[in-house]
Amino acid sequence: MATSTYLPSPGVKINNVDVSDQCQGAVITQVQTALNSSSFGSTDSFYVTGMTNHTIELEMYMSYAATETYATLAALVGTQTTVILATTATALTTPSATAPKFTLTNCYLEELPLINATMGELSVISLTFQGGTLTTATS
Repeated sequence: MATSTYLPSPGVKINNVDVSDQCQGAVITQVQTALNSSSFGSTDSFYVTGMTNHTIELEMYMSYAATETYATLAALVGTQTTVILATTATALTTPSATAPKFTLTNCYLEELPLINATMGELSVISLTFQGGTLTTATS
């Protein structure tokens, strides 16, 4: 039985720009690549830690206004940047043990969907920032 409820409303910053109001979905995944260390004669697989390959996936409303989604992201394609994802908007500036802030530094944005349009629906794009160094702040 669950002992607490988490109703998500995270804070999101990309390249130090707060885009929380343009984001409708966010997933951060901590990845430690597994390397097979089994040797000849082994009948089981054994693994050791390899390199990290963390990701942040965002679903954002597309807007072409001066300070909105496209203006923030267009110059970041093919470059390294910093993405901050906090469990609450307040935790972007004041993280705590119950509201941590995760920072992915030097992560790479490979692609930016320029138009995703369907009649009668809001335009939503999916982004993946990958690689980089993941840190967690709880104070």
